[in-house]
Amino acid sequence: MDKVVILARGLGTRMRAGNTEADLDAGQEAVAATGVKALMPIDRPFLDYVLGDLAEAGYRRVCLVIGPEHDAVRRYFGEELVCERLQIDFVEQQMPEGTADALVAAEDWVGDDPFLMLNSDNYYPRSALASLRRLTGPGVAVFGWDSMLSEGNVSEERLLRFAIIESGLDGQLSRIVEKPDADELRTFSESWGLGMNCWRFDQRIFAACRAIERSPRGEFELPDAVARARETGVAFAVLHIDEAVLDLSSRADVASVKTLLTGRAVRL
Repeated sequence: MDKVVILARGLGTRMRAGNTEADLDAGQEAVAATGVKALMPIDRPFLDYVLGDLAEAGYRRVCLVIGPEHDAVRRYFGEELVCERLQIDFVEQQMPEGTADALVAAEDWVGDDPFLMLNSDNYYPRSALASLRRLTGPGVAVFGWDSMLSEGNVSEERLLRFAIIESGLDGQLSRIVEKPDADELRTFSESWGLGMNCWRFDQRIFAACRAIERSPRGEFELPDAVARARETGVAFAVLHIDEAVLDLSSRADVASVKTLLTGRAVRL
């Protein structure tokens, strides 16, 4: 279990949106204008920190799902970055048609191997990456509400926009709810956490991705694919992690992410 697929195809709409209150230097402003969050300079490009922790957790092969226009990503991670422990490859999602569609782009690269899947604009605790690697089947890491608030950079209001994942008495995923309101949140048992797209999959997820319809937003979305996989008998272990995920969605997040990551050692 040493493969990782990182979804880096997004349009970066929120990052590209102007924010006069965000304290960005010239280099950060330039990257923000492109929307390519993986390259946001926090002493070094943001995704370097994620890659460093993946290497520490034992992963060795990384596939970046990018768009055909992402020459800067391909040039930096494919030509300029020197890696001793990681091999970085690229696949293209031709059109930004959702997270499930992005994942299907990596199917040939994955082959028959189990793999980790992450977002390119989140920094995940190393413990979550290592714990998913130790599983013997599919699973998902979920993160505690209190730890996200106390150790992360996301406000309580924004936490409500993330998915809630609940596990049953058997420790397996029983329900995913996107952006629950306060009343719906009260229907959950104590065995729930915030989903931040930190999954361990096997090849069965690809058939599920191809079987779903477009969501009301017009995209092929990963939660729908997970639901379809569960209908066909795929079980997902839920790992509860009492640490925070850092979120780099917009220009307003840059300063807080920099505070929390600056000085962190990276060895690729």
